[in-house]
Parts: sequence; structure tokens; C-alpha cells
Amino acid sequence: MRQPKWRQEGEEPDYRFTLANERTFLAWIRTALALLAGGVLMHQFASTLGPRPVIVILAVAFGVIAAGLTIVAYTRWRGNEVAIRAGRPLPSSWMLPALSIALLIVTVVIAVLLAFP
Repeated sequence: MRQPKWRQEGEEPDYRFTLANERTFLAWIRTALALLAGGVLMHQFASTLGPRPVIVILAVAFGVIAAGLTIVAYTRWRGNEVAIRAGRPLPSSWMLPALSIALLIVTVVIAVLLAFP
């Protein structure tokens, strides 16, 4: 398999840093899979939770958040890998506050649906 150009730049990092970066990437992917599973479960089994259109919107929201998270997880992994190879500080990420806000909104909507059936 052809290696991307950025893997040929800088110095080869200590394998422990590369493996730690991969574990973080995989943790984000697991989170995305859990969100996707939550959306599928909500769509299939939450028929008594509230109006059907609201449930569908929430299920789609979980799927969209999961898809976005997978894209951002890869770009974050790649950015960290490039920074490690170049000996630069790791880049900051807007992903954590954005994910927190998105999940807070979905959680509040679910809580309202549970409180007012």
C-alpha cells in the first residue's frame, strides 16, 4: 500500500506515541459506533417515547453526529501524527466542545420527551 506523503516527512516517532495516537483514534471510532447504535435503537424501539417525527429526527441526529465524528477523528489522528513527526505541539481541536454541545441538545430533547409523554 502506498504511504501518504506526510508519512515520509519529519522523523519516525517513538512507536509508543504512534500507538497512543491510534488508541485515541479508535476510542473516537468506538464512540461514533455507539452513537450510531443508539440512533438505530432509538429509531427501532422508541415508538412510545414521543411523536414519531421527533424520534426519527433524533435518530438521524445520532447518525449525523457519528458520521461527523468519524471524519473528525481521522483528521485529528492525522494532524497529531504529522505534529509528532515534526516535533511540534499537538494541534488543538474544536471537536470536544462541539460534540459536547450536540449531545447536550439531543439529551435535553430526550429528557423532555421522557418527562412529558
